[in-house]
Amino acid sequence: MTVLVTGGAGYVGSHTALALHEAGHDIVLVDNFANSSPMAVDATRALAKPEVARLDFVEVDLCDAEALANVFKKYRLSAVIHFAAHKAVADSVNEPVRYYQNNLGSLLNLLEVMVEFGVGILVYSSSCMVYGQPLALPVTELAPLKPANPYGRTKLMCEQVIADVCAVQPLAAICLRYFNPVGAHPSGCLGEDPNQTSNNLLPLVLQVASGRREKVLVFGDDYDTADGSGVRDYVHVVDLAEAHVLALDRLAAGYQDAISVNVGSGFGTSVFELIDVAERVCGVPISFEVCGRRSGDIAKTWAATDLAAEFLGWRAKRDVNDMVADHWRWHSRNPDGYVA
Repeated sequence: MTVLVTGGAGYVGSHTALALHEAGHDIVLVDNFANSSPMAVDATRALAKPEVARLDFVEVDLCDAEALANVFKKYRLSAVIHFAAHKAVADSVNEPVRYYQNNLGSLLNLLEVMVEFGVGILVYSSSCMVYGQPLALPVTELAPLKPANPYGRTKLMCEQVIADVCAVQPLAAICLRYFNPVGAHPSGCLGEDPNQTSNNLLPLVLQVASGRREKVLVFGDDYDTADGSGVRDYVHVVDLAEAHVLALDRLAAGYQDAISVNVGSGFGTSVFELIDVAERVCGVPISFEVCGRRSGDIAKTWAATDLAAEFLGWRAKRDVNDMVADHWRWHSRNPDGYVA
């Protein structure tokens, strides 16, 4: 297939584009570089094999409907994987209008153009943030949907819009509610840009390990968790990329509806536990300072992954040690991320 990957220069988008390419699909990446770097496209291309499949790039802002339509006119697309979105929880609390305009507006434009050009397969990048603070753990897809911040609400609204369109148009979609992506490509050449993702924990921890940052700020040690720090389900970005390939395969095999599926490791790791793993992997002490909770954060969450196993044939293969080791390899080779 020829697959459009929106947000293809981003962290998960670039890894997924490479996984799709390795599976033999032709790829068209689009991105506006609002929170990504053109060098991520170069890195993805450098790892790709031109003899396997094509990997093209077009700079496009999905909020520009005409520019997006021109991509569909140029390429005979079979499917879309949609990553492009603003994604920082704290920013969404402070700038909700910008988040609603971008995350909803870009999806609406995309769906309209997909329907116009008869592209009927969509894999959507959703989030565990749609659940908010879960009432029970692990979180199943049937858990109440009560996002605790504007970012999570945009993801839930997008899922609902997709379901509504699938009900009346020849469109099928899988919304992947993934938990916390970490890690990097094992080559050390493709990873998470620390200059673009300063809200994410592991890059900050590794910046301390490499001496580029004095300490990690731990936002709250008084949660109802074993050590008081927040607990999250971390999933290796390469595992996550493989889930997108399997979701695309499932849709191509004839699935004809809209469904949401958790993608996580299935277990929780606290902030302090992640710091401990990083100290072992990196071989250096990591300083931290406890400060107040952040607005919009939740205490703990991790995924039930039975549906992913049954519906997609997917389970995470890599553990937290693998995640930190691969991320550390990337960070050690690229301490400034994607810079010229």
